Amino acid sequence: MSNEYYDEELEEIKRRQLEELMRKAREAKKKEEELAREAQKQAILRRILTPEARERLANVRLVRPELAKTVEEYLISLALAGQIKERITDEVLKQILAAIDSRSRRDVKIRIRGKRW
Repeated sequence: MSNEYYDEELEEIKRRQLEELMRKAREAKKKEEELAREAQKQAILRRILTPEARERLANVRLVRPELAKTVEEYLISLALAGQIKERITDEVLKQILAAIDSRSRRDVKIRIRGKRW
């Protein structure tokens, strides 16, 4: 094995290791940013929802995660825009959930037709 070949192979290994380290660092940074965004979201929700309303939203998240996410985004956008003046109670949250759920549900109708021969 020539020295030049050995050096090229060693450089290739070093380059791959460096790329892997950089990829892992980017993933770690992305995960850290995601955790920070989630913590910020939860802090806003804690500030604008009563404990009962937060509990209801947590239960909805278990059963209908897409509905919970939509409601959370809606409430956070209202809070950031200064539209929420007092804490949202469980009763008000129920109304918001019902309104958003009725808008997002699609009525599916299935028609079964008999075969014609």
